[in-house]
This record gives sequence, C-alpha cells and structure tokens, in this order.
Amino acid sequence: MNIRVENLGKRYRFDWIFKGMSYQFEAGKRYAILGANGSGKSTLMKILSGHLSPSKGKLVYELSGKTINPDDIYRQVAYAAPYIDLIEELTLEEAIRFHAGIKPLLPTISEKQIIELLALPKARNKEIRHFSSGMKQRLKLMLAMASDTPILLLDEPSTNLDLQGIAWYKNLIQEFASTRLVIIASNDPHDLEICEAQISIMDYKK
Repeated sequence: MNIRVENLGKRYRFDWIFKGMSYQFEAGKRYAILGANGSGKSTLMKILSGHLSPSKGKLVYELSGKTINPDDIYRQVAYAAPYIDLIEELTLEEAIRFHAGIKPLLPTISEKQIIELLALPKARNKEIRHFSSGMKQRLKLMLAMASDTPILLLDEPSTNLDLQGIAWYKNLIQEFASTRLVIIASNDPHDLEICEAQISIMDYKK
C-alpha cells in the first residue's frame, strides 16, 4: 500500500495545524512523524487513517496498482495510539476475539499465539480494566501488529513501556511489519531508530 498526499492541510477554526504537505509514503518502508507535543502529529495520523478529513488537499491510496476509495481505507489500516481506548469490561481473551471479529488477523498468527507473544498467561481471563498502563499498551500494539492490514499506524508506541517492553515492541515490528507501510508519530529515540525516513510536521507550519 502506498499513500500519496498532495498539498495536504488541516485547519481548526482560523488556525492551520499544518498545510502544504506533499509526500509519498511507500509500501514496505517505515516513516517517523516528528514534532513537539501539540504540533499536529496525531492530527496527521488521524487524517492518514481516514478518521479525519483534511481541510485542504487530498490523499491517494494505492494497493497493488489500484486506487482505494478513501471511504474504505479503514479496512486497510491497523492503528494503535494512547487515545484509542480498549473495552475495559472485556477479558484479555474476549478483547482479542472481539478485535479479530472486526479486523481479521494475519494468517500466520492465532488468538492463542497472541496471548503467548504478550507474555501474559495469567491475564487470560482478567478484565482489561485491571491491567497496568504498560499491559494495556502492549495489548494495543499487539492487536495492531497482528491485524492483516497493509498499513500500520503507531502514535507514540513507546508510551508506558519500560526498556524490556520497548525491546519487545521492536521485535514485533521486525516479525510482523517487514512488508507493510509503517508510520510512527513520535519523538522517542527508540522509535526513530527503526525508521528509514523522518518527516517533521514543523516544516508544514506556514
């Protein structure tokens, strides 16, 4: 999946969050979106995912040479972010099963393997509301990685992860995202070092 953005911009009221962005995101590559807190990184990610509409410009999604309707792009995207909530009344097993019902899993992974990769065997029947912040973040990342989508969007993926958790997440990237388009919004050096290209949102503040 490739994403081409042409003269993209987003405005709230009279203020432009960013504008004039033209860029080509290519399948199989990893990109870092940089910028200070509140600069518009998450806004851009939401636009790329189809959750928000741009105020100006357009996005073109191409899969195997065919253009995908932006209204259908949600089928092609897996997204993990601090502001995307889990259903906390579900147990771990129920949460995985629910997710798989709306986002098919990669053919190489099963619900059982997800629990094994999470390394949370005792939490299988535990409700999400009783998870620590680090456990919740692991689950968000694991569900996104395990989804059978060509686009993987990760907003601040290292949030609430200790060094062991960061190493775990990097291994997931290598195992489950080598052929996917990966876009990471972050200023964390741990995230940036696994990306091949960096785009600063500050370059589009005019």
